[in-house]
Amino acid sequence: MSTLNTKTIPERKDIPDSDKWDLTTLFKTNDEWEKSLAQVDEQVSKIAAFKGKLATSSDILLSALQAYEQFSKNIELVWNYASLQNCQDQSDAQALDREGRVQMAYAKASATLSFFETEILAIPDDSICTWITKPEFNDYRIYIEKILHQKPYTLSEKEERLLALQAQPSQVARQTFEQLTNVDMSFGTIDVHGEQQPLTQSTWSQFMDNPDREIRKTAYTQFYGVFEQNQHVLASLYAGSVNQDVFEMQARGYNSCLEMALYGNKVPTSVYHNLIDTVHKNLSPLHRFYTLRKKVLGVDELRHYDVYVPLVKNVSTKTSYDEAVEICRNALAPLGTAYTDILCNGLKNGWVDRYENKGKRSGAFSSGCYTGYPYILLNYKDSVIRDVFTMAHEGGHSMHSWYSAHNNPYMQYNYTIFEAEVASTFNEELVFEYLFKNAKTDDMKAYLLAMRANDILATLHRQTMFAEYELKTHELVEQGTPLTAEVLRSTYRSLLEQYFGPEMHFESNSDMEGLRIPHFYGEFYVYKYATGISAALALANRVIHGGEQEREDYYKFLKSGGSRYPIDSLKVAGVDMSSPEPVQAALDTFAQLVTQLEQLLHV
Repeated sequence: MSTLNTKTIPERKDIPDSDKWDLTTLFKTNDEWEKSLAQVDEQVSKIAAFKGKLATSSDILLSALQAYEQFSKNIELVWNYASLQNCQDQSDAQALDREGRVQMAYAKASATLSFFETEILAIPDDSICTWITKPEFNDYRIYIEKILHQKPYTLSEKEERLLALQAQPSQVARQTFEQLTNVDMSFGTIDVHGEQQPLTQSTWSQFMDNPDREIRKTAYTQFYGVFEQNQHVLASLYAGSVNQDVFEMQARGYNSCLEMALYGNKVPTSVYHNLIDTVHKNLSPLHRFYTLRKKVLGVDELRHYDVYVPLVKNVSTKTSYDEAVEICRNALAPLGTAYTDILCNGLKNGWVDRYENKGKRSGAFSSGCYTGYPYILLNYKDSVIRDVFTMAHEGGHSMHSWYSAHNNPYMQYNYTIFEAEVASTFNEELVFEYLFKNAKTDDMKAYLLAMRANDILATLHRQTMFAEYELKTHELVEQGTPLTAEVLRSTYRSLLEQYFGPEMHFESNSDMEGLRIPHFYGEFYVYKYATGISAALALANRVIHGGEQEREDYYKFLKSGGSRYPIDSLKVAGVDMSSPEPVQAALDTFAQLVTQLEQLLHV
């Protein structure tokens, strides 16, 4: 078992190979990668030769689809390899160059191939519907059916080309927001017991975790003060992003931006509204949780900078990487050895880049494609119990990718973001249940309960609040109201007061939080975290307390890939997200956690 000196951060070259991911399942060498990248132009030209001919016959369409599949598989491979290399060491100039070149190749290819789906849509319905019933179209039928689903809102070839040409300019608001907040805005330093420490977007959460309330207050005030100084620019950027969404909605003929965002995945808008309405009806346990926090912290007034500091002090633990793998194996046992053997073997042999090194991207993620391992980036620390949950979480993503790729043809293997957080959060719930059941002290139980309650709060309540804000801002523009800084701040403040309840006292600039969330520049995305955790908790409960059938139903979900629309995929697993019931069940789970915490903490 390898260990890492946690006192110093090593260079990439000093990390043992056993602790790195094995990217040779993508390409054996960089030279191989170069050859595949060089093939992209040729592959694109081969597809472009079919322009104007897709409606000629089923044979020509099939040949074009086969060429498109070959290109897609290749660009996915070269992109994933370059991206993973860059993430493992962002100071590696050659890796950065490779990622830049594949991005340029993809952008060029996308422009050239913008005709492809438009021509498929132009094929007469009688012809295309007959063609895709032929056996030779089995691997492409669902892909084509999903394209045809978009037909009511697809424009002419010239109009689609214009929309494609403005795709890059449409990202200026998001890109400018990122440059402004991550590069140009300076937040200064904070005095931490005589030492000046930098306050940045990255260190912000560390200050909010600090047990010293004065440090939290100073960091909070200073941080949001800088955002407030830039409020009009930030408001203008977000308004630009929303107006871009409204422009496309009107150009394509949707009734609302929400409908446009959900239509592609056949998610009814009622799912979004059910989520918000159900959370509204269950705010009382959330307010109880903040009352509990106020009592535990012993403060006269609960402030917004008090909500992130740990409710229960960290319990000292030491869990080696290999021990964490075994915790995952035991916790996920309800899924059977077919699942745990594949996952744990992957966690130990080549799937994972385990530890921090200089230049490595922070955080964690899973990145699976059709060929090769479903890779996982971690920055594992044996003293942080949450990192065990992170391993299980990313392992859930990777196993979802593994089952999807192994049970579907390429053109229908990719699952949607709506489904993506289910398999990962499912694993976290099983790890929580296992660790809580085996906890030896009340302190550990309280720590786990508090962590789980905070996770559900952050993923369900908070993301629903964000989702409601997005809905309100888009509806304002759709109804003709300009998004000024004053309008955005007052809209967000009303939501803060509603969700946090009567115990919370806000600062005059607390509503600037609504202008600092990067996810708002990818419209109607955050609600998927809330629906994802709701589905995951329902399915985890179903599998834990069920039998072979419930487990097999869950496997059907993992194996679905992109063969079904997300609502249908989850129904196969045993949960109906078109109903408010899974959200209600998740909120009931949160309420139970709050009650258990109140009992353990004697408040």
